[in-house]
Amino acid sequence: MKELISELVRYIDHHTPMDGVHSMAIPELYFRRQSQQSGPVYSNSHPSLYIVVQGSKTVELAEERYNVDPGSYLVSPVHLPVVGQITEASPSHPYLSLQLTFDPDLLLDISKTSSPSKKMTTERGILLNPSTSDLLKAVLRLVELLETPSDIEVLVPLIVKEIFYRVLQGEKGELLKQFAVIGSYAQCISEAIQWIRNHYSEPLIIEELAKTVKMSPRSLHRHFKKVTAMSPLQYQKIIRLQTARRLLLTENLDAANAGFRVGYESPSQFNREYARLFGRPPIRDIQDLREFSFKNIHT
Repeated sequence: MKELISELVRYIDHHTPMDGVHSMAIPELYFRRQSQQSGPVYSNSHPSLYIVVQGSKTVELAEERYNVDPGSYLVSPVHLPVVGQITEASPSHPYLSLQLTFDPDLLLDISKTSSPSKKMTTERGILLNPSTSDLLKAVLRLVELLETPSDIEVLVPLIVKEIFYRVLQGEKGELLKQFAVIGSYAQCISEAIQWIRNHYSEPLIIEELAKTVKMSPRSLHRHFKKVTAMSPLQYQKIIRLQTARRLLLTENLDAANAGFRVGYESPSQFNREYARLFGRPPIRDIQDLREFSFKNIHT
């Protein structure tokens, strides 16, 4: 395990000459390097496998915290609004990690060739598991393809499939399979999450959403909270506020217009809920974020 992690450190260090997130020639693969601890970063995570090979970070979902360090991996088959924070990093020992995004249909494809799940259950849509040598060997083979670009198109799909086969065979793999079982509660909640993401600025009527994903309103609410640790309305609110924050940063909108764009009719309600989530009113928050980015660029 230590040798495999050391090899991954060597590759990621080589391909990340500076801090930040780096896309690779393999479209699904991203490396990250960070030379200092970070403050909380709010994001809506894509279905992904995350492996930290040096340093450590925490990931928070609602009020739950996951500590990710070398020797463990985090996997999520659904989009979740999370808060990430790098907790161990330095210039001499930078934080290094990889992210491998995937289409949840891949889990369905792999599950067809394995034994069916023994029970229908719904659990959290984010899992923290200990790494195995078989998983890390497959990940290392994927990373090594960066040295032979001509092999990427043919071999990447095969190796990625093996990687997620190893994930499904690991601890809590049965829970992950639920998201690939057509008609399962977990799979229906995955559809509900995607619907909210596509319609976040529209009024959310639980009865209509339940009908769309073929669940009762009560069942939808209960299983949605099991998967995401929040209600559908809370999920929509966080998606709205994260999107508004991005608009404020990238499009120079004022707070009122950003709120309207994401579905708020009341500027005062938008300002109040924004401050509750991010800790500061919109304009001050954006000013602080820009000052922080400017200082990092010039230091």
